[in-house]
Amino acid sequence: MNFEGLLFGPVPSRRLGFSLGVNNIPRKICSYSCVYCQIGRTINFSIKRQEFYSTDDILDALTRKIEEVRTGGGRIDYVTFVPDGEPTLDVNLGKHIEAIKSTGMKVAVISNASLIDNEDVASDLMDADWVSLKVDAIDDVKWKIIDRPHGSLNHSIILDGIRKFSEKYHGILATETMLVDGIQDLGEIHIIAEYLSSLRKLDLAYISVPTRPPAEEYVKPPSDELINAAFQVFNNHLGNTKVSLLTGYEGSEFFTGESLEDEILNILAVHPMREDALLEVIERSGESAEFVDHMVKYGKISKVPYMGKFFYILPPKIERIKPNS
Repeated sequence: MNFEGLLFGPVPSRRLGFSLGVNNIPRKICSYSCVYCQIGRTINFSIKRQEFYSTDDILDALTRKIEEVRTGGGRIDYVTFVPDGEPTLDVNLGKHIEAIKSTGMKVAVISNASLIDNEDVASDLMDADWVSLKVDAIDDVKWKIIDRPHGSLNHSIILDGIRKFSEKYHGILATETMLVDGIQDLGEIHIIAEYLSSLRKLDLAYISVPTRPPAEEYVKPPSDELINAAFQVFNNHLGNTKVSLLTGYEGSEFFTGESLEDEILNILAVHPMREDALLEVIERSGESAEFVDHMVKYGKISKVPYMGKFFYILPPKIERIKPNS
């Protein structure tokens, strides 16, 4: 069998350390056709689970890759199902997870949650160590605008399925909310946060913005002010759940922390900092407030207001990818 494209990485990930990706779904077979998808529009809409690769195929490829990485002095923290389509469309997903865990590897699955109400899907995901589920909207109209779901899917059933899954799952549960300019407003963000707060278990809530060329040209990141406000709203609603931004800063994951600027970019890649907190960091490092002004001037960070305070945030860096690269 040709294993090209079946595995990729390991790549550094703020979420998962060094992640070895499993591309268990052929390109763009999906239950959604999200307007922001960096892979493009969905070619084959489907909600039917089927076999794409056998567990033996995946395990064989994985065994070779593990040996290659270890020989090269690398490491793998998670084996992550993050394919070019929806991973839970793979009817063998549960078997894949079980086989990979038998090698001693931790397993993560990043899903759009569209099939989470299916008992077999939920059962398969129960064995994963880390699961991420998409919650881009609660309002049904906004859900259809941003995620463009398969016509047979029911949003209320999906949201209820996520809630039920959170009641039984014992691994690390994350959600991811992609914010797109002109679609979700602050009112919708409050509603999303209220819904997430109703989940019995939620370890991580990620807020993302489009940072690579999307399926639709009109898709853009929201304003820095809205991104910052969304972070504050999530924090206010979600209590002990860790809230993080995924704004796509290219390169911050590789910084060693040897410079003050690198440290600031590392922090802001995950969450905004209030002005007084950042200035305290600057002062402890022996620099003046001009250091921050310089970073703002050259577009490395942005200063935005929220609830009578000023925050610094990492502005989205749009990565321009050449066609077919």
